[in-house]
Amino acid sequence: MPKQKVAMLTAGGLAPCLSSAVGGLIERYTDIAPDIEMVAYRSGYQGLLLADRIPITPDMREKAHVLHRHGGSPIGNSRVKLTNAADCVKRGLVKEGENPLRVAAERLASDGITILHTIGGDDTNTTAADLAAYLGANGYDLTVVGLPKTVDNDVVPIRQSLGAWTAAEYGARFFDHVSNEQSAAPRTLVVHEVMGRHCGWLTAATARSYIQMTEDKEFVDGFMMNQQLKSIDGLYLPETAFDLHKEAERLRSVMDTTGFVTLFVSEGACLDAIVSEREAAGESVKRDAFGHVKIDTINVGNWFTKQFAALLGAERSMVQKSGYYARSAPANADDLRLIQGMVDLAVESALNKVSGVTGHDVDQGGKLRTIEFPRISGGKHFDTSVKWFGEMMDVIGQKWAAAH
Repeated sequence: MPKQKVAMLTAGGLAPCLSSAVGGLIERYTDIAPDIEMVAYRSGYQGLLLADRIPITPDMREKAHVLHRHGGSPIGNSRVKLTNAADCVKRGLVKEGENPLRVAAERLASDGITILHTIGGDDTNTTAADLAAYLGANGYDLTVVGLPKTVDNDVVPIRQSLGAWTAAEYGARFFDHVSNEQSAAPRTLVVHEVMGRHCGWLTAATARSYIQMTEDKEFVDGFMMNQQLKSIDGLYLPETAFDLHKEAERLRSVMDTTGFVTLFVSEGACLDAIVSEREAAGESVKRDAFGHVKIDTINVGNWFTKQFAALLGAERSMVQKSGYYARSAPANADDLRLIQGMVDLAVESALNKVSGVTGHDVDQGGKLRTIEFPRISGGKHFDTSVKWFGEMMDVIGQKWAAAH
């Protein structure tokens, strides 16, 4: 059998699992195949194209467990689409006329790589699928196994992506402090914008975590700092629609009664309407290499504030975004367990030359398996019919009703 050599990369946005997944892969290979050489490509597919490698040294192997305590990525991220040659040329990653897939394949071959692990979301792993297909079609002997990370939890057909549980927990922690701003001035509107381009899962899960957190708090009767001040008055997701004027009427009643209104908003809520509105006004909306709207340029939270502040008679309004705080956190206990299971399967699959993405396959009863690359895609919507979401909305509705 030819000598094995493992490479890994992390790509796309950050999630609270990248550092732990890298550490977990190093630990697992060190445990069961200690003679295998390992490298990491710095800054994702960019490092692969530019031959920017980090050798995994014996000391790094010995201390890999430390990575479980950290957020971010110890090997760096970037957003590169290997089938977008024009963007790769523009960024100086390949030369004019070169096929980035071929450059990547040749780099892997020249580096002696036999196994590549890609840790990322749907864009990272669909790019990995493109690379795996190219490798297979052109006679390269290389196994590609991905790990699914995204705080949005929107990878099809995977039940739970790495890092999403942690992001919800830390988003709730963030807003637990921000919510105290409701005591800073009368008639305050606070909008909490949460990450989630097409999927509202993270916004809903963050709201649930926040509600659970506040229910465990003890308050002193008679003061403003009470359960009501910590409540959520509205939650808006890409999967839900609402009538602006009816919502404004409802929320105006809350504002008149309590003196404050708190909204949780997914960054993808009303996104299409906002983009259409801006393009109709002649504005050029920026998009990334994958064709996605650069969502940080849209500022959905500000749009919601603009729509509601005047209608609610708010004297003070503010938008707070938990995204970068939440996605940069170290993995929590739930995610650490999920990471370990997926890492162990990823290594087993790689050594058995089975390519794909590890995850709990919803089309096969939630079984943890290495899912075939062609079945991986993004844009999974949050199922608002799940029991916990309905129960949470009842809590939000009850708190609104109590304000009357």
